[in-house]
Amino acid sequence: MTIRLYDTATREVRDFVPLEAGKASLYVCGLTVQSEPHVGHVRSAVNFDVLQRWLRFRGHDVTFIRNITDIDDKILAKSAEQGRPWYNLAYAMKIELDKAYAALNVAPPTYEPAATGHIPEMIVLIEELIARGHAYPAADASGDVYFDVRSWPSYGELTHQGIDDMEPAADADPRGKRDPRDFALWKGRKESEPTTASWPSPWGAGRPGWHIECSAMAGKYLGPAFDIHGGGVDLRFPHHENEQAQSRAAGGAFASYWMHNAWITTAGEKMSKSLGNTLSIPAVLQRVRGVELRFYMVAAHYRSHVEFSDQALDEAAEGYRRIESFLERAGVGRETSLVEEVAQQPSRDQIPDAFAAALDDDLGTPAAVAVLYDAVREGNRRLAAGDDVTDVAASVAAMLEVLGVHPHDPAWAASASSNDTEERLTAAVDVLVAGLLDERTQARADKDWARADAIRDRIKSAGIEVTDTPDGPTWTVS
Repeated sequence: MTIRLYDTATREVRDFVPLEAGKASLYVCGLTVQSEPHVGHVRSAVNFDVLQRWLRFRGHDVTFIRNITDIDDKILAKSAEQGRPWYNLAYAMKIELDKAYAALNVAPPTYEPAATGHIPEMIVLIEELIARGHAYPAADASGDVYFDVRSWPSYGELTHQGIDDMEPAADADPRGKRDPRDFALWKGRKESEPTTASWPSPWGAGRPGWHIECSAMAGKYLGPAFDIHGGGVDLRFPHHENEQAQSRAAGGAFASYWMHNAWITTAGEKMSKSLGNTLSIPAVLQRVRGVELRFYMVAAHYRSHVEFSDQALDEAAEGYRRIESFLERAGVGRETSLVEEVAQQPSRDQIPDAFAAALDDDLGTPAAVAVLYDAVREGNRRLAAGDDVTDVAASVAAMLEVLGVHPHDPAWAASASSNDTEERLTAAVDVLVAGLLDERTQARADKDWARADAIRDRIKSAGIEVTDTPDGPTWTVS
């Protein structure tokens, strides 16, 4: 019953030995809420959701913290492009992120701290680093504060790099740095930035650097030492390298294990906003159900790169529907759930040894899903023979529950209900706006320009932009 995890810091699979017996502390870097989440973003959330479920199933009391970055350079740039306040953009995208998590049955963490709510903790941590000789205010009167990488001999140990082999840090103007690889802990406010995007500090008005945010939030909720730090593989450097350096330089042990999920790629490249190859969650859910998309993600090992394709997604959805069909024919209803029983009896007889062994081995979901398919095939064989399949059905249901894809999990019904409500609201708005546009079109035909303008203003006041085209007026929510 020992869980083994691949530690990207040591590059080996290690027995998971928590700092405190019977407990597990997990910190995962969440998203920067600058735009709609896509499939690549949500993969990390799904992977670590399976991890926390398995840790709990194995009897650990899990404290899971997943942060939100709601202030940074990208958010400021994106909001400026859109002509809206940065905090409005961050808030709106956080709502979209919550919808995406709910649509894929990603259980909420113990707490989800936002960077803007923890500025005091960041300032205290920066002051500690300055006092210990590992950070310094820039000498150029910019208000910037930097981490001195040369002051920390272990810098680079997480990613096994030497300082001289690293590229210069690109997160601030290099003029105030002692070394081009020094990274920003605090960024003095620039005249081009809104005043709302800065906070008072001993070094002047400004905002935190990206890396200090996670160190401060992890320290506040998990203490100076915790078990597992997770995130996408693209965060290993510089983000996680910098997190570890500054946290340990401030006197904490920080994370005992580092886990990183791989990318979902399209055409061999990381799925990202900059490449324009994103697949938003609402768009994908027009093709498959949330439970099918989650099953597609779960079936791949978290450390393997996945080339996204419609064909692979359809095949996973079809495989899931075969599992679902078996449960229906076996008479499994909504009462078949492991959720409430796990806390009372972590080791369940319904879970096959091979399934448990697969998840114990660095969260080996491909092998676990293979055990699941084997059980379904055995169940179908016994159904065809007229035999009782109660034991097989219970086993299949239990495995699905652990993976977060039980078809009768209330989360799926809630997600479907939410989507239905949203679709009905959209349809209702479409009808109402269409009626007003028809009135405006008639007013323009009658050359009643005052009435046409009044209708347009009425629509605009509701946050809807009207665009006149050769084919007639169109509308979008502004």
